[in-house]
Amino acid sequence: MAYDFDTIINRKNTDCLKFDFALQRGLPKDVLPLWVADMDFPTADEILKDLTDRVAHGIFGYTETGDRYFKVVADWLKRKHDVTVQRNWLLKTPGVVYALAMAVKALTKEGDGVLIQRPVYYPFFEVIEDNGRKVVSNDLVLKDGHYEIDFEDFEKKIVEEHVKLFFQCTPHNPVGRVWTREELKKIAEICNRHDVVVASDEIHSDFIYSNHTFTSIINVDEEIRDRLILCTSPAKTFNLAGLQVSNIFIPNQDVRRAVRRQIAATGYSQLNTMGLVACESAYTKGETWYREMLSYIEGNLNFLRDYLKEELPKVRLIEPEGTYLVWLDFRELGLTSKELDALIVHRAGLWLDSGAIFGDAGEGFQRINIATSRKVLAEALGRIKKAVDSLEG
Repeated sequence: MAYDFDTIINRKNTDCLKFDFALQRGLPKDVLPLWVADMDFPTADEILKDLTDRVAHGIFGYTETGDRYFKVVADWLKRKHDVTVQRNWLLKTPGVVYALAMAVKALTKEGDGVLIQRPVYYPFFEVIEDNGRKVVSNDLVLKDGHYEIDFEDFEKKIVEEHVKLFFQCTPHNPVGRVWTREELKKIAEICNRHDVVVASDEIHSDFIYSNHTFTSIINVDEEIRDRLILCTSPAKTFNLAGLQVSNIFIPNQDVRRAVRRQIAATGYSQLNTMGLVACESAYTKGETWYREMLSYIEGNLNFLRDYLKEELPKVRLIEPEGTYLVWLDFRELGLTSKELDALIVHRAGLWLDSGAIFGDAGEGFQRINIATSRKVLAEALGRIKKAVDSLEG
């Protein structure tokens, strides 16, 4: 490999959310963190050089983008996912969650229901509740280690709760599903039938494992484009979350204007200069780093799978089809959610994401971030094994 993903980089004392805020979050100071969705890898050298060159210029005034920026983003989406977008569809936001919050404010009123699919990324329901809307969940169904959508319940919830906005997550965080064309087509048909806008969070779409294919909902149905908010970002792909840049595509002019008005109402306009530089650089110069990183993470997944099979047979891997966030099933241990959290934090000395924070459907599970060096992953798994073994001692 041209890039080194094995070397452990010390992230402590850098005001790093992942490493430096355990005490503030009520955890022991020395826990090993594999929770929040960023990587422990430095981004590509080419991106760092472009950022350094921009810093050397020394002026950080208001920055906007033009044709070149759009073309770079559009080319990436076309090459990677066969997604074709138009420049006038583009709204830039500091993050996907921000865009979802703006969609809630623009397209619903207080008390309205917004549909999600638990267990799901917890900011989804936070931005719904924080804006005075009602969370409506079409809970995913776990069958033989594989999550599926209950489409009958999906449509029932839309009708009964008068839902007009659905937050889709694909690849799904945390369960790792990459929804198939057939599944997406069913979603589109139901949402078209009931005039539901789909805000599709596709931020993890560049993390697809072997034998799986990502399909964007924009490509499965012409009609759904008229009620679609397509959320993309280089943040996860190139480990740029702190630079705050997302590219949101909204084909429908009325929906786009409504969301844009809400963004303007927050007082937000131009994005962070360095985020825009990094986005352009990543999509034009980061291909080698991206491919090697993806290969390394798939190696981590293989290592994790083998370790669980050999050393932790009571901890079940929910086989991910995408993302570097892995959903682990601890229910066979027979612990309550609080007992499981105590086992992970206090016996294993780890900071993972408790499944309970993803909704009731996540109780008995833990989410682990495998975008780290294999040595760190091995250390974490060894700690889990020791903690589980102690239950039987």
